Amino acid sequence: MTIKEFFDENRTCALAFSGGVDSAYLLYAGIQYGADVHAYYVKSEFQPQFELDDAKRLAGELHANMTIIEMSVLPYENVTENGPRRCYFCKQQIFSRIIAAAQADGYTLLLDGTNASDDADDRPGMQALRELSVRSPLRECGLTKAEIRRLSKEAGLFTWDKPAYACLATRIPTGTEITKEDLIATESAESALFALGFTDFRVRKAGDAAKLQVPAGQLPMILEKRTEILEKLKPYYQSITLDLEVRS
Repeated sequence: MTIKEFFDENRTCALAFSGGVDSAYLLYAGIQYGADVHAYYVKSEFQPQFELDDAKRLAGELHANMTIIEMSVLPYENVTENGPRRCYFCKQQIFSRIIAAAQADGYTLLLDGTNASDDADDRPGMQALRELSVRSPLRECGLTKAEIRRLSKEAGLFTWDKPAYACLATRIPTGTEITKEDLIATESAESALFALGFTDFRVRKAGDAAKLQVPAGQLPMILEKRTEILEKLKPYYQSITLDLEVRS
């Protein structure tokens, strides 16, 4: 099946929209092939502001219908206790909320942006999506991440080269309780590094310290901008460390 054939068969769909590469292309493709696709973006404590900004920008450029759902995930203990199945419980809550909103708007089919490169069988969050009957057209049609980036570039989508970005909760070690304060610290620290020119990096919590993970090519920038990094991150962490086991 091609993505066009999917939308030829499914003319009316709701889309769990994150503003990332995959769901951005899926939204574009649905509109391109004449389907009624309504995007739903859930803004919780786990999503940084720039993701919402990107989602709004893309929806505007595509003239897509988009609903923003404000939701707190912190009241759910099975999420904040941050066990190995945190993503499962979180996805259950978030996608159930999207389904309720979509059904109220008349949509009975919900899509997400899982692609053929994702190891869906070994991800707790994917179990929640299967249980909720969420469909993943990119995966069903065999589209890999590399192909989606290529198609997005050809379509002129600004998201085509956007780095992969996992939610803020992934910066907190499994088993460590997730707090609003830690999420604010993480988002503030990562926003600061982005403003300093770093890309495709992570700021992970390690006790009271921040552990920086940057691509190997950006390691020299750590030393060049050491003073600025310390100035920006010290309000949130007692110490700043560098993880040398980084991707090339």
